Amino acid sequence: MSKRHCILQGAPLDSGKRRRGCLMGPDAFRTAGLAEALEDLGHSVTDRGNITPRPFTETIQTNLHRLAETIAWTEALADSTEAALRNGLPITMGGDHALAAGTVLGAMRHATRQNRPLFVLWLDAHSDFHTLDSTDSGNLHGTPVGYFTGRGAFDGWPALPAPVPYENIAMIGLRSVDPAERAALQDTAITRVDMREIDETGIARPLGVFLDKVAAAGGMLHVSLDVDFLDPAVAPAVGTTVPGGATVREGHLVMEMLHDSGLMTSLDLVELNPFLDNRGQTALLMVELAASGLGRNVFDRPTRAY
Repeated sequence: MSKRHCILQGAPLDSGKRRRGCLMGPDAFRTAGLAEALEDLGHSVTDRGNITPRPFTETIQTNLHRLAETIAWTEALADSTEAALRNGLPITMGGDHALAAGTVLGAMRHATRQNRPLFVLWLDAHSDFHTLDSTDSGNLHGTPVGYFTGRGAFDGWPALPAPVPYENIAMIGLRSVDPAERAALQDTAITRVDMREIDETGIARPLGVFLDKVAAAGGMLHVSLDVDFLDPAVAPAVGTTVPGGATVREGHLVMEMLHDSGLMTSLDLVELNPFLDNRGQTALLMVELAASGLGRNVFDRPTRAY
């Protein structure tokens, strides 16, 4: 197993939705032993602490929740992620999923400099494909994919050097997609794998096809793992619970396949709300999944009593 330099960065971003608590996520990941789990696998780890947003002045918006703050986070996270990619594998500890607008932008800038295509694996119950105009809730954690694919107008947001092409994105675990998003997704080449397909054919087949595509293109791969990719019975610490999610076994299989491929170049761990957790159950599981993505196998896992 090749050893990596893992660069942890906390993103206590809680502006993407109205239910508060994700700002505590980075410290929960630290408490759950993320750095120690990676070091036990032989990786070197640097924790750069928590990122702070650029200075901003929030303006009153009739329909968009904390827009200026989310843009400020996007700018800061893009810079920090791009810088981290020059030295290792950035792991962003969130924070709600609005943070992916910044982390993917940073990965996009780095990939452009390297003259390599960027691919995105979106592990989530939701597609987060809204634009600022299409979102009914005004919660910006539902817009990052719309942003980094260049869909719709995102006035005031950082410019994209090269939007991520639809065919370079795979969404796996979908089971809660708004009608407006569903209609828009139908016209794209985004790989969309919902839970019915996973039930019928398994999770390994579509993921394997996508990873083969990344490898054939010599691409960089940004992985964005939302807590609600998992079933809330095993991962309750999320404000957007949707029954019928991925099992613990399926989650580990995905991460083990990512490690086997050697393709992952950056990772988000998002939407962890410790206020809703059960004695750290979700935080510990997310740490275990991250460890699987960096080389831990089934024989390494201790039996844990929560």
